[in-house]
Formats: sequence, structure tokens, C-alpha cells
Amino acid sequence: MALATLDRPRPPTSAEAGRPPRSVTTIDEEEAIRYASWFKVLAEPTRLRILHLLARHDEPVCVCDIVDQFPLGQPAISHHLKLLRDARFVLSERRGTFIYYRVNPACLSVFPEAARRILDPKSSP
Repeated sequence: MALATLDRPRPPTSAEAGRPPRSVTTIDEEEAIRYASWFKVLAEPTRLRILHLLARHDEPVCVCDIVDQFPLGQPAISHHLKLLRDARFVLSERRGTFIYYRVNPACLSVFPEAARRILDPKSSP
């Protein structure tokens, strides 16, 4: 019996061979592009660590306190925060000369739902 892998899909069984093809996905092109952009932003260890740091705090965190937690300079951290903000994973607010960041609470429901839709073969549009 052949095992299915990402490199080598399993051939259809004799029972499956006579069935009409079923829809491969219920995620439309626009959703796929949006979800891919989210995963692209998260596909960087520093950004994941920043997001995790912010998720552990109830109150917004000053950019200077975020910089202190990483062996990177302020410009690099600000770049990572900009990408997280552009993808709406974090929200920012200016307080005087400093910017404070927090996790976008909408991500706590929207992102897991997106992952479920991507991975659940029974999901519907």
C-alpha cells in the first residue's frame, strides 16, 4: 500500500476512482491571498517572539521596552512592528514621543478561524 506524502500523493482507491471529482477548496482567491499574507508576516522568528511578548501583557507595551528584549536595534524592531501592524496583528498608539503596541484582539478570533477554514476539509464558504 502506497503512503501519501506531500511529495507523493496517494493514488485513488478503486472506490474513489468511480466518483465524480469533489471541490478541492472552499477558500476563494481573495481569502487565499489574505491568509497567505498573514502567514508570510508570521514566518519570521523575531516577529513571532514580538507577538508572543505583546500577548503576555494586558496593557500596551512601549517600543523601547520591546527593543530591550531583543538583541536587535531599534530600527530592526520598528520594521518588524510595522509589518505586524500592517497585517493588523498589532495595534499602536502614540503617547508623547513613544509608540505603544498591543495585540489586536480581533486576531484572537479571526486568525484561528482562518486556520480552521484552511485545514478543515468540511469547511464551507
